[in-house]
Amino acid sequence: MMVETKALPEIKPVVLVVDDDQSMREILASILRKKFNIYLAENTTEAREILQRVDVQIVLLDVRIGTEDGLVFLPDIKEINDQIEVIVITVLKDIKTAVQAIKVGAFDFINKNFDDEDLEAMIYRALEKQKSAREILYLQEEIKQQHPDDFYFGRSPALQKMRDIADRAAGLQTTVLITGETGTGKELMARYIHRKSHLHDKPFVTINLAAIPSELMESILFGHEKGAFTGAHRLHYGKFELANGGTLFLDEIGELRYDLQAKLLRVLQESEIERIGGNKVIPIRVRLISATNVNLLEKIKLKEFRGDLYYRLNVVPMHLPALRERIEDLPQLMDFFLDRYNKKFNRHIKGFHPEVSKILSTHNWPGNIRELENFVERIVAISTNDMVAKEDIPLEYYLYQLDQSEPVEGEDKLQKSLDAFERSFIFRVLKDSGWNQTRASLKLGVHRKTLEYKIKRLGMEDVILSEKSRDDD
Repeated sequence: MMVETKALPEIKPVVLVVDDDQSMREILASILRKKFNIYLAENTTEAREILQRVDVQIVLLDVRIGTEDGLVFLPDIKEINDQIEVIVITVLKDIKTAVQAIKVGAFDFINKNFDDEDLEAMIYRALEKQKSAREILYLQEEIKQQHPDDFYFGRSPALQKMRDIADRAAGLQTTVLITGETGTGKELMARYIHRKSHLHDKPFVTINLAAIPSELMESILFGHEKGAFTGAHRLHYGKFELANGGTLFLDEIGELRYDLQAKLLRVLQESEIERIGGNKVIPIRVRLISATNVNLLEKIKLKEFRGDLYYRLNVVPMHLPALRERIEDLPQLMDFFLDRYNKKFNRHIKGFHPEVSKILSTHNWPGNIRELENFVERIVAISTNDMVAKEDIPLEYYLYQLDQSEPVEGEDKLQKSLDAFERSFIFRVLKDSGWNQTRASLKLGVHRKTLEYKIKRLGMEDVILSEKSRDDD
């Protein structure tokens, strides 16, 4: 049963006031406390200590702090975290001071005789600048892994059931664990849930844990401070911070390092993270969706996955069936991808001949939806016909259909099996030989004329030509 969890409270931006005048510190605190988390520092020593342990977004900096020059301290703030925006406050009406403040990295400059609303507006502009910077990082990550994010459910009862669960899960502020074989569309399902949720206009950030070197996993997830380790030349936001306010999709969650599983569990329980090399507690509001193609319960038995984390991730379980288990969806899925790649390649292929669907329906589809999409893309890219015909089908799909055909008696059955084996063997030797028939005949131990005869007798010419053209591309 799915239970709706309580929404996390709003996270207030953190503002640090650095001013040696106690009355000014108190005035600023009273003005800003309702909308911001306020920290106060009387001098640069106190300010530096706060900056080291608190994730500060905005610093209100007096231009004169006792005997110290605030503008001299400003670069130190940027050295600690170059994402912090600094607003300089002074009683002076000196344009030279304002220009100098901007030169050394201040966001803006305001006189101490400020209007409350003007100060708030300036802080929000600074926060908007930070938000834009993070959105650029997020968009850069999305561009790196851009692909269509639509999900075609088909008509099979199994997928319709998953759609119902996804629609209900979208309205819940809780974790979802999607299981299924590789290529069944787990990430696309996660994107569907995100788009249907109230977070649809917030970031959707993905990470494939199986593709990350073990030693980089913690930094990529949680970020690191400048100088945290050799090569850490600047502050790095992790995926959790890029996804803050939105959805984070952790693909291949079973590959998460065991020691980091405890850290992830703590993030889920406390809604906060710490970057590597830092001791700042950073509040996080992220909707987490995970996916795996392995049996996590078996990994728990082997002590390779934490049971407490599994149950925390598996509040809403979803299992996507393999394509061979929903083969009734194959014709609609083929048309769906045909339309996509007709548009991509500016082609006008009208559809598939009935015999093509019949052949493909006997294929086992070990790569599932991903294999089918690749197959259709490949066909659209190389086919010269208005309709996808039997001769357009790559050899391995045709051979599988022969292997699965109805058994016949005696010599016909034996000959069909021998022909299927010979086709497959010749095809693979030719492919390994770069489609060079002279090299292939040497590997096969036959004369080239014999190889040419066999290729013609087995009806392999068109398929070989198609495959050769694809490899050349």
